[in-house]
This record gives sequence, C-alpha cells and structure tokens, in this order.
Amino acid sequence: MKTDLKRELASYRATRGRFDLITVPPRQYRTYDGQGDPNTAPAYVRALGALYPVAYALKFFSKRELDRDYTVMPLEGLWWADDPELFTTRRDKDAWYWTLMILVPDWLEAAHVEQSRDAAVAKGVDGVGEIRLERLDEGLCVQTLHIGSFDDEASVLAELHGRVIPDRGLRMTGRHHEIYLSDARRAAPEKLRTILRQPVEAVAGTSPTVRPR
Repeated sequence: MKTDLKRELASYRATRGRFDLITVPPRQYRTYDGQGDPNTAPAYVRALGALYPVAYALKFFSKRELDRDYTVMPLEGLWWADDPELFTTRRDKDAWYWTLMILVPDWLEAAHVEQSRDAAVAKGVDGVGEIRLERLDEGLCVQTLHIGSFDDEASVLAELHGRVIPDRGLRMTGRHHEIYLSDARRAAPEKLRTILRQPVEAVAGTSPTVRPR
C-alpha cells in the first residue's frame, strides 16, 4: 500500500479565507538554498532540477529496500528578505532568499538520502551536491490557503502580518513558508493552490487557541 502523507498530515490542509493556528512537529526535508527572483534566477531552476531526481530516487529506494512505497511530497519553500515588506507592499523578487525543500518520511534516515543522492549523481544530475538533509522545527504557526497566482499573495500576506498575527497576541518568529499543492507547470495561475504558513510565538500574557496538527 502506498502512503500519501499529504493526506495523512493535517498541516498539509488549509482553508481559503481562514487563518488557522496550528502546531507543526519537527520534520526532515531535503533542502536547497538560493537567492533571487524564482522566475529568472538560474539557481532556482538548478534547485528544482536537483531536488526532484533525488526525491524519486529516495522513493524507489524505500519501495525496493524497505518495502514502503509513498507518494513524493509537494515542493515547499522558505522565503525571507532583509525587509518583510519586500514580500508585500514592495515585492522586490531579486532581493528574496529562499530554501526549496521536499519532505522526507520519518522512516528514512540520512544514509538513505545519501544513497539517493549517489544514484542521482550517477545519472549526471547537476546540483545534487548542494542538497542537504535538514530538520525543521516550526512549532506554533498560522496558516491559510491561497488560491491564485503567486503575485496575488501579497494582499493575503499583508493581512496575515499586519492584522491576523498581532490581533491574536502573536508575533512572527521563523521564515515565511509556502507549500505548493498545485503543479505550476500544469495548472492555470488563477487555480494554483498554495498553503501560506508563518511561524509565530505568543506575546507574554496571551493564550492562543491551537488547532490539532
């Protein structure tokens, strides 16, 4: 039986127009760091070209050697800039930093990821050496579902940063996190489904209500 963690993990579900407060447990990812406009930066294309072959090599290893098949998880990204307004009122994509990543199931270990990297290298995949296995512990987060083009996220992020988070007695802590539920190569821009997530912490004296993860 094939495992689909996107269906099993509640933090991969969100609702448009609703900002949920959830707790996300520590999880491991294959990651690739870069900087610049994702539409034009060669590093972004190189990252995608490296992450997916390793992801599928790892999936096939798990199925063949561990008898545990699973669906490769969607692409995700951590995004940040020196000024948060570069994502909202002043969207300067050339100033963005990013980490692209794909979730690694918790039954797989670092040695397994290394073997999948070796398999991709043997096939001549470029950029594999820059992929790392990292553990991300986001903890308390606010997230919502955005439907539409990536450029239309700005108003949602402005509401999240400027109203939702402070009104709930919270403040931002970690990096802006996006989960791409749609394949941007196939879906029309107005139909793209993206989870927007922001790690937060409670301001002293508040007790936020947390939804199950």
